[in-house]
Amino acid sequence: MSPPSTGTPTAPVAGDAVAIKNFAFAPAALKVRAGTTVTWTNQDSDPHTVTSTQPGGPLRSAALTSHATYSYRFTKPGTYAYLCTVHPFMTATVEVTR
Repeated sequence: MSPPSTGTPTAPVAGDAVAIKNFAFAPAALKVRAGTTVTWTNQDSDPHTVTSTQPGGPLRSAALTSHATYSYRFTKPGTYAYLCTVHPFMTATVEVTR
């Protein structure tokens, strides 16, 4: 019997926290209601950012050192894609519902 596939996208996870660890955002897809404040915590030793992929997007953190946090309150429904500008292969989304 083979192990389950890990390449299949998973449904967004509900919650209000994102861990930055092992050069990835966890969860990579977060689902929250409008009005929720999401907090990212850097658990890596390298610095990371939380930056909207679209110009003018709302997410614009400074470089987060180890154990530093960044919070943002999502007020409008939509899907917000973001990345780490230091390590652009690190990408994730926040889906905001009513």
